[in-house]
Amino acid sequence: MSKNLTKRAEDYSKWYNELVVKADLAENSAVRGCMVIKPYGYAIWEKMQAALDKMFKETGHENAYFPLFVPKSLFEAEEKNAEGFAKECAVVTHYRLQNDPDNEGKLRVDPEAKLEEELVVRPTSEAIIWNTYKGWIQSYRDLPLLINQWANVVRWEMRTRLFLRTAEFLWQEGHTAHATKAEAVAEAKQMQDVYATFAESFMAMPVIKGVKSDSERFAGAEDTYTIEALMQDGKALQAGTSHFLGQNFAKAFDVKYTSKEGKQEHVWATSWGVSTRLIGGLIMTHSDDKGLVLPPKLAPIQVVIVPIYKNKEQLDAITIKANLITDALRSKGVSVKYDQRDTFRPGAKFAEYELKGVPVRIALGSRDLENNTLEVARRDTFKKETIAMDDVISYVEKLLKNIQENLFDKAIQYRKEHTTEVNDFKEFKKALKNKGGFISAYWDGTEETENRIKEYTKATIRCIPNNAENTPGVCVLTGKPSAKRVLFAKAY
Repeated sequence: MSKNLTKRAEDYSKWYNELVVKADLAENSAVRGCMVIKPYGYAIWEKMQAALDKMFKETGHENAYFPLFVPKSLFEAEEKNAEGFAKECAVVTHYRLQNDPDNEGKLRVDPEAKLEEELVVRPTSEAIIWNTYKGWIQSYRDLPLLINQWANVVRWEMRTRLFLRTAEFLWQEGHTAHATKAEAVAEAKQMQDVYATFAESFMAMPVIKGVKSDSERFAGAEDTYTIEALMQDGKALQAGTSHFLGQNFAKAFDVKYTSKEGKQEHVWATSWGVSTRLIGGLIMTHSDDKGLVLPPKLAPIQVVIVPIYKNKEQLDAITIKANLITDALRSKGVSVKYDQRDTFRPGAKFAEYELKGVPVRIALGSRDLENNTLEVARRDTFKKETIAMDDVISYVEKLLKNIQENLFDKAIQYRKEHTTEVNDFKEFKKALKNKGGFISAYWDGTEETENRIKEYTKATIRCIPNNAENTPGVCVLTGKPSAKRVLFAKAY
């Protein structure tokens, strides 16, 4: 299986596309730009969903669900947001099909079934949610309102790639309302921290926390807080964003509350989201030429047990022991698969689970039963060890933790080696061409300079890092004064 994968060094994009399909994560559908997420890929999303949902609820948020369709008049209410998404919108104009009298057996749109008002298929849900919040918020007692929804959205992308950019994708979007600006800003920053914790603790994917430049921020936001990750090909991935929306949506939809002093005030807002794009990030952070490499915390199967046998009698004896190990590991919260299919040889099974990125593989044969041992192989390093069967539970628990940490450390080291400080534009272009990755450089703060750098190099400002030191310098392109360094990179 994995032998047929294109090598990353030969064609990274082709390697990625092949891996997504061959590892059974997703495939292209009959709908242009849309994907079918297959059970193995969806199982990863479910694990992500469960971890994030728990984190959201621990920070006081509740789940709700809002309509897929947004009346065009509501969508247009906040002008910057509407303008920002207008080119990506799918629009419903009619509500019925009818038989086509000129083409027997075919259907056409019924011209008499035109909607009174066109409906936008949500590219994001601020408009429909803030129109709803107007009826939910009356008093300071109703605040803060902390709502999240798990949903799908549609953005009519012209160039698509499985998980990374599709016309329809799954995500969560949080939408909160607050009495004060300070509370809303604190909420937006808190959710940035939640995303960063999830990315690093569960995905083993290190991220840089920062703020977007004006031209890169979310349409309709006053500030966009982002987490930026670095992929193995030296490109950056925006992995999650949290937006301070100010009072823009509250004013557009007239969402007010009565304060303790009896005054009518507009509320302050945030929105924040991550999507199935995270699966793309997971793949590109850790995987290799053999296939997926999954961090244990998000692997649908953490341990696979493969029996090695010559006849049914041997298989039966191995199965008794394998079932005991499986039950013991599951009691510790470890997900285990015992693969006793007789239609594949052990070597083919090994290749399959390497391709699918299962963190730990246990091989168990008749000789192992005699010696009371078994062979344990780890996916991240391919290292194998023969251990005493009595030690397998504690050994596997420690090994899963070690693999999780090792993947993070390896990704951190890669990012360190591919982050370059430069002081002039010649150095900038050289580093981008030879190393890629993050380029730390001074920028004069103008959109004009940002656009010129993008035009010359295709690199964009990924973020102004939260921990950027206020050490004055001069812009790499214009030589004008600059207060702090920002991170540039080519990006997905």
